[in-house]
Amino acid sequence: QVQLEESGGGLVQPGGSLRLSCVASDSFFSLSAMSWYRQAPGKQRELVATISSNGRIDYQDSAKGRFTISRDNAKKTLYLQMNSLKPEDTAVYYCNNPFAPSSWGQGTQVTVSS
Repeated sequence: QVQLEESGGGLVQPGGSLRLSCVASDSFFSLSAMSWYRQAPGKQRELVATISSNGRIDYQDSAKGRFTISRDNAKKTLYLQMNSLKPEDTAVYYCNNPFAPSSWGQGTQVTVSS
């Protein structure tokens, strides 16, 4: 079972930036698509962005122009650079394989507030 460990969250003011990381214990990480998800209080978990094994990237509308997903296959690490953060970005952020999901990690809390 692949283990996923997210980190990098925190409290940031509106307009600020954060960089999230997700380390996967997956020998086939480089062959896997990976996604970032988020779950706000009282809401369903939602997809934020996906990067395929060959680097194709898709963003949900909420992330376009502000977030950048990337990966380092040598480090088995997925990243999410988040800029121009808004209060509505407040959520717990998770990573997972969108096509062969593993058990969810603990996630990392992002709070955008003044």
